[in-house]
This record gives sequence, structure tokens and C-alpha cells, in this order.
Amino acid sequence: MGNSCQKHCGNLRPYVLCCCPSEEKGTCYVTESIVISNPMVNTSISQQPSQPVASAPVLRASLSSRVYVALYDYQARTAEDLSFKAGELLEVLNGEDTQHSGWWHARSLGSLHKREGYIPSNFVAPYKSIEAEPWFFGEVKRVDAEKQLMYPGTEAGVFLIRESETQRGEYSLSVFDGMSVKHYRIKQLDTGDYFVARKKTFPDVTALVEYYKRYPDGLCVRLGQPCEKKEVPAPFDLSYKTQDEWEIDRNSLKLLKKLGSGQFGDVWEGMWNNTTPVAIKTLKPGSMERRDFLREAQTMKKLRHPKLIQLYAVCSLEDPIYIITELMRHGSLQQYLQNDGGTAIKVQQQVDMAAQVAAGMAYLESQNYVHRDLAARNVLVGEHNVYKVADFGLTRIFQVENVYEPVAGMKLPIKWTAPEALQFNKFSVKSDIWSFGVLLYEIMTYGRMPYPGLNGAQVLQKLEKGYRMPQPPDCPPNLYLIMLDCWKKSPEERPTFETLQWQLDDFFETESESYFDSNTFAR
Repeated sequence: MGNSCQKHCGNLRPYVLCCCPSEEKGTCYVTESIVISNPMVNTSISQQPSQPVASAPVLRASLSSRVYVALYDYQARTAEDLSFKAGELLEVLNGEDTQHSGWWHARSLGSLHKREGYIPSNFVAPYKSIEAEPWFFGEVKRVDAEKQLMYPGTEAGVFLIRESETQRGEYSLSVFDGMSVKHYRIKQLDTGDYFVARKKTFPDVTALVEYYKRYPDGLCVRLGQPCEKKEVPAPFDLSYKTQDEWEIDRNSLKLLKKLGSGQFGDVWEGMWNNTTPVAIKTLKPGSMERRDFLREAQTMKKLRHPKLIQLYAVCSLEDPIYIITELMRHGSLQQYLQNDGGTAIKVQQQVDMAAQVAAGMAYLESQNYVHRDLAARNVLVGEHNVYKVADFGLTRIFQVENVYEPVAGMKLPIKWTAPEALQFNKFSVKSDIWSFGVLLYEIMTYGRMPYPGLNGAQVLQKLEKGYRMPQPPDCPPNLYLIMLDCWKKSPEERPTFETLQWQLDDFFETESESYFDSNTFAR
């Protein structure tokens, strides 16, 4: 076998045994006792030599903490990028220790060819870590776990493990029993062992999962397949180069399809570098000063959260200015709601929309950043019911005098703006809270215009007298109370976005949906 390997691969390393079938010349399969097992596959390479891997480089890298596992497929966007498949092993060469770096330089360990290039850091996880397991979902709230596990077509036994919301360092097991989702706490002993029921402990969470895949032993059902991760994260930048040099050549962009128009410009679906779908906002000439725009965009680009639209790049050297962001194919939430009109979207989905927006706004709140124009038109809709906040911070740099005064031919956000911002130009997180209450009204009325039948001046007059919009039809009373909290006259009395987020996340929860104890079986 060694001669065959030398003949086909030129591999003379005595410590690597390999098999090179004639139809797979040039590929070595490691079968020695020191092997890398793929965390995405149950059997190690030594047991079933079915995955081609590099020989000596892999063996050395397997002992290194710089080996990572790809969680998702990635197709290279530039010549400097490295394409890879989910489950592929990668050795990070540099960039790993750079604070907030979204791109690392890595080498593929999936073949004998030393392919190298830049990879998005949020597409990989450390080799043999819990983050690399297909069933680990990280910081996912219980309500979000339930939404993912009760997706149409889910079979009994589908499960995920997530970080505990209440106990730092502990985990929670969420499993679908065919009718509903049950939750179990995974606790840890002082010895380091993990358990669901104290009578049976495990050295790590992976061993716990493998056991309950074989035996239910007190759980509501035996664990089956991991829950599918439907949402693939977006890289933080277009490429390694644009994380710092994000003024890009507009010739690298193609405008493909107009998605909408606004007061200050148009939005297009486009393509960057002939590889990457993007959204391109084209701003009308004279709508903002380039210096002010770049200063604000510098801050906007640093804001990174799953529920915020990621700013990728700009073209600001000539008019029209282009703003390049991630693409959300279903357009604005306003249009999305209007097109549905209540045929498919029901109250559970409406509350979920609001909760996702609140999560994005809670992050902005934590960064002391004010949106200034929160409305359904500035929330975008992606695949798998994902909603993200867009256009944060732009209104402060639009070059329009007294933007909130009625101007002929201009549509103004008076109906979304807090009274103190309209009267005294006092914008704050609390004025964003007021706007969020109006956004809730839009969601519950399927994109209907707030304060129907009233113009801006009439709205101002009525608000000064204490008027608030009435409860929308089919809106749960408790949700309307949240709206009224957002519309309190005193900004200090309005809730925070953090509070709004947990109120909406837990909106449908009851005491009976708490954690189950496997010692007494699932109730």
C-alpha cells in the first residue's frame, strides 16, 4: 500500500498510511491512530476513510488551537478569498487575534493542495468546540428556539442546545416532541460533569447528546436530528480589503433591479464584483454633504448586530453617492405588510416582527446611538421571516433645512416623530421609543398610515391635547398597552428597548411553558 501511495501521490511519509484507489489519484486518506474526526460527521476518518484530508499538515494542525471548522458553505467573492464547504477544516494563519476582525487568513486542510485565502470569521468555529456542533445554537432565546423547532415539517425529536438565558455558563436543551417544544436545563457539577438528570452525568455536552440520541431516559422523546440552521449569517464586509478601505470603485457595481424610491433617493438590487448580491441606495445630488456623510457612515459601519442591516461600502467621490448594504430580498416591512393584508400574517408573526426590531434597537440603545427615523418603511424583510432595521442615523445628515417643518412636495415623518423632537429638536433613544410605538401600530394594521384622516399639523395639535391612536382591530389589549407606554408624554416614563424586547419575546409565554425536570418526566 505504501508503494501504491508513492506511485499516485508521491507520499513517502512513514507515519501516514493511505489508500489511493485508481480513480482517486492524488488523494490520501489518513488511517493512522492519530486522526482528525470531522465534528459534522459521527464517524472518524480512521473508522471510515471516506473524507479526503491532507496527510502530514493535517496531523500537525490537528494538535493546534488554530484549526477551525466551517459552519456554512462560502463561495469566494474575490481572488484573495478562500472557498470552503460546511464541515471543512481550516487552519487560521493570521488575523485571529485581531480585535473585531471580520476576516482571517486561512489554509484549507481538506486536500493536499495548499489552498489559502481570506475567510469570514463568523462562518467558522474552533475545531472540537461546542460551537462547532450542528446542534449548538449559541445565544438563542427560548421563544426563538420554539419558532425554529416548530417550523412546518419538523419531526419529533428534532432538537437544539443553546446557552442558558438565566444561568451563565449553563446550557438548555430544547426538543420538539411532535406537538410542542419542551425545554430542559443542562447543569454542571463542581467536577465539571454535565447532566440533565443527576443520576446520569457526562464529561461533556457532546457525550450527553449522544446518550440521549440512543435512550430517552426521562426526556419527552429520544433526540433525533439537530434543528436546521436556516439563517446563514452575512459576512461583516464585502471582502477583507473593504473592512478598512470601504470607499469602492462604482464600476465594480451593477444596478440590476429597482426596489423602491424614497424622499432622498432610490434603492436597487445590485451585484458587486460579479459575485455578491447587494442593495445599493443611490442618494439624490445635494441631499447631503460628503464630509458629514463619511463621518456618520464611519460610525454606522462599526454597528454590527444580526437585526441591523450591515453597511458594507460607499461610493462618495462623485454624485450620486452610493450606499452599499446587505440585500434583503423581500423589501420593506411596510410593503410586506400591505401586500399580505392579513391573509397569512397573524398576531404571532406580528409580535415576532416587533420583537426582532426591538432586538436591533436594543443594540443601538446599548451603543447610545439614535435612529431618528424608525418606521416600517425602514425595516427590511429577508428569508425565513428575518427582519432587520435599516437607515439608522441617515436623517441627521440630510441637507434639508428644518426637515420636520411642512415643505411643499415633501413627505415628512411627523406622524412617527416624538413631540419633543418635533417641537424642540430633542432626539434621543426615548424619541425612538415613541417611533417604535407607531411602528407597532403599522404592524398591527398591516402597513396602514398612522393617524388616518389627519395631516401633520392636525396630528401635532391633537398630541398636545393628549390624544393617542385607538387600539387597532384584532390587536391584543396587552400589546396596545405597550404602544401606550411608548407614547407617554414624558420621555423618562417610556420603557427601554431592552424592556420592550423581553416583553415581546415573552408575550405568549405562560408558567406552564417553563423548564421540565427529566426526573419526573416532561409535564
